[in-house]
Amino acid sequence: MAIMVNLNVMMAKRKMPLGELAQKVDITMANLSILKNNKARAVRFSTLEAICKALDCQPGDILEFVPDGGEKS
Repeated sequence: MAIMVNLNVMMAKRKMPLGELAQKVDITMANLSILKNNKARAVRFSTLEAICKALDCQPGDILEFVPDGGEKS
């Protein structure tokens, strides 16, 4: 996968549990878990915006491009 989701890193930095973030973003815990575990195939900009607002971060803090065959930095 070329795009990695580092949501768990930002959640840990902000000490915010999955349930609290799901409530703030108004998304189910199941869907947020899919995103957190790099199983999502897409993310809406409105969802990304809400996550960034809740975690006080930028999209680049959550999303990372990893070239095919490359190691995560």
